[in-house]
Amino acid sequence: MKLALSLALGVAASAACANVLKVAQNAAAPGACGDWTGYRTFVERFVQADGRVIDYSTPTQQTTSEGQSYGLFFALVANDRATFDRLLNWTRTNLAANQFDPQNLRLPSWQWGRKADGSYGVLDPNSASDSDLWIAYDLLQAGRLWHDASYTQLGQALAARIARDEMTNLPGVGPMLLPGPEGFKSGGVTRLNPSYLPLPVLRALAHEVPNGPWAKLADSAYKFVKTTAPQGFAPDWAAWQNGQFVVDPKNGDTGSYDAIRVYLWAGMASPADPLAKPWLAALGGMRAKVQQNGFPPEKVSSTNGSASGEGPLSYWAALAPYFKALGDAHGLGLARTHLAALDASVPGREPVYYDRVLGLFGTGFIDGRYRFDESGRLVPSWRTACD
Repeated sequence: MKLALSLALGVAASAACANVLKVAQNAAAPGACGDWTGYRTFVERFVQADGRVIDYSTPTQQTTSEGQSYGLFFALVANDRATFDRLLNWTRTNLAANQFDPQNLRLPSWQWGRKADGSYGVLDPNSASDSDLWIAYDLLQAGRLWHDASYTQLGQALAARIARDEMTNLPGVGPMLLPGPEGFKSGGVTRLNPSYLPLPVLRALAHEVPNGPWAKLADSAYKFVKTTAPQGFAPDWAAWQNGQFVVDPKNGDTGSYDAIRVYLWAGMASPADPLAKPWLAALGGMRAKVQQNGFPPEKVSSTNGSASGEGPLSYWAALAPYFKALGDAHGLGLARTHLAALDASVPGREPVYYDRVLGLFGTGFIDGRYRFDESGRLVPSWRTACD
């Protein structure tokens, strides 16, 4: 359901690539300490005063639970508790109908925005499990880093609700995350999304909520990613049918704007995690393709490895941690050059939500603003390098 949105955003970003690269040489990457300019720009451009993250590129001026979850994460990395609380309160009020407390919790609706009659409200009440995972993670880490048990308790309650309502079991594989509670199991086919399963997030949930399915889910997720990437490329979507992973019947074997996050999450995992190296190895096709062509393809076939188009600048943001984790200095250098262009202000070019999100994840990581330890816990620079 989010793939079409991501595609639309990415196409718009691709068109601007050639022009913005011209400014790359004049932009400097920030260090791990000091003001995080990219984050401040994101808050100023995309976050309303009440804590709503707005995707202005959409006709409905929509807000997604994804946007809220990523905003919470960036606020935590920036040690910006005031913005964190605004984002959380808006999510509670508008996406969860004020039912977002440990004793009374519902999964947040994934899409909110302008309705056909001009009013604003929930556009799709289904939840998105990746966003729910990230929100649970954000809350658990906020509780630990800011020493506030109320965040921890809410994160634990949300994790329990995800385990109850957004999980299934695949025989011979183990527990698996559904993209949402409704609409992904039909006629013996279970549709799945590889980009919904960041290893550090799963590890942290296993650490903080040890009685849940999270450790086993990490193992299942690795099997899923490895099996559905036979050429080293992750698909946007895949499926489970007749006891095996198969090509998604709706979207085929294409890997593009959703799948680019699979490489991002793999690159951010702690090298000490026993699944980190094999997970990266399963995704080697993208590295090889960039080495061959000098740029990441916009779209790939996960089954035969064929590629087309040139990915937008934001792809480089997603791939920067991946190149860093692989020790690929050439790939990381290319990524840094392109990321300077992504961060630069170009007259007449409005920043795009999805670009900026990937940009913050990628640059924040390679610049040392945050990392994850072997248990998936967030290690922000304000707790270490900037003391």
